[in-house]
Amino acid sequence: MKSLKSSLTFSQIINMNVGFFGIQYSFGLQQSAVNPIYDFLGASPDEIPLLNLAGPVTGLLIQPLIGALSDKTWHPRWGRRKPFFFIGALLCSLTLFIYPFSSSLWMAAGLLWVLDAGNNTAMEPYRAFIADVLPEEQQATGFLTQSFFTGLGITLANVSLFVFQKNITGSYGQIPYWVFGSFFLGSLCSIGSVLWSMSKTNEIPPSEEELAKIRANKGGLLEPIIEILSAIKDMPKVMWQLALVYLFQWYALFCYWQNASKSIALSVWKTTPKENPDLYQEAVGWTGLVNGWYNVATFMSAFGLVWLAKKSSPKLVHVLCLIMAGVGLLIFPHIENKYMLFAPMTGFGIAWASMMGIPYLMVVSEIPKERYGVYMGIINMMIVIPMIIQNLTFGYVLEHFLDNDSGKAVTFAGIFLLIAAAATMLIKSKKMEEGQVVSMSAGH
Repeated sequence: MKSLKSSLTFSQIINMNVGFFGIQYSFGLQQSAVNPIYDFLGASPDEIPLLNLAGPVTGLLIQPLIGALSDKTWHPRWGRRKPFFFIGALLCSLTLFIYPFSSSLWMAAGLLWVLDAGNNTAMEPYRAFIADVLPEEQQATGFLTQSFFTGLGITLANVSLFVFQKNITGSYGQIPYWVFGSFFLGSLCSIGSVLWSMSKTNEIPPSEEELAKIRANKGGLLEPIIEILSAIKDMPKVMWQLALVYLFQWYALFCYWQNASKSIALSVWKTTPKENPDLYQEAVGWTGLVNGWYNVATFMSAFGLVWLAKKSSPKLVHVLCLIMAGVGLLIFPHIENKYMLFAPMTGFGIAWASMMGIPYLMVVSEIPKERYGVYMGIINMMIVIPMIIQNLTFGYVLEHFLDNDSGKAVTFAGIFLLIAAAATMLIKSKKMEEGQVVSMSAGH
């Protein structure tokens, strides 16, 4: 209820978003540490894609469901969104603590499903929390703060891998002790940061009219599904064009994340996980540092890209960023000096900033404002469906066409990013307005 929303101080906005740091730290570990754990447990390269199926599937199924449930929830003591991101964070925290104790490949894969379910349970209600609590004029600040904690959480998760790998020796079974350190820290951050935000921020009670609607809705979980199907039927052409871009873009990103550490091991240390596990551990630690760096480049360049998009066009900015990332990944597997890896990853990080926001700018003017929410959900589906396709198909591609060579897998990702750039050129969208620049850049 708008009249009940009062402006918060900047420190209060920081406090309400601290929990996002823990959630994103967990995502950062999934991005850089889970696949090396699969390697330590003896997975072959072509098995890795299928073992990563948990993330996109849970994102596709759980986020819309939890979002719908939290819209229709209110408890006088626990609130509307807080129960969901608390339960999600608690599930993440427990799973992160247990994860390094995985004694088999399928135990690790099963725990990843639980971990992703927890992350996705926390994610959607936390984003809605901003719109619930902050008045409209402060929502941009709220989302930008959330974006800051996204970059910070993922960056520190990646850097922790490098720091712990350099300072903690020994192993428990097949898993090095330094992996335990990163996951234990993630476990603490996940629940601790969310509890901090919950204790510092109150939710606004719904009005009597809103309560009446909540009580009148008898568990209509089919409603969001019907609305999504209707919106897909009416989807503007520009969104179908964006779906083609996303097919190649997100397929490529998963290829990189699954193969980065093994590619670095091959090019810099001239080894594989099975040939020399100790050297591979060094490669994993260095991959954490490299991935941490590209996330630094991401949040350092994000506002500059929005300015460029306003001065030129979102399409042109995204095309140039995808080309920069694609060329960077073509070069990446051939770099033998570990310090030189930061050069292509700088471009990749700038492109990652574009991927997080610029595509929305290309389509926002074509989306009816009254269906803005559902179309944002559909765009999320455009992200996770290519990931699912990658998980189901790339193992075959890697085994039968790329010789299970992770360097070739990264090259393949670079080619797909260049194809995504070409597909972006097909998009025809209206010139955005200044207000759209602010609102869309703030939300991602």
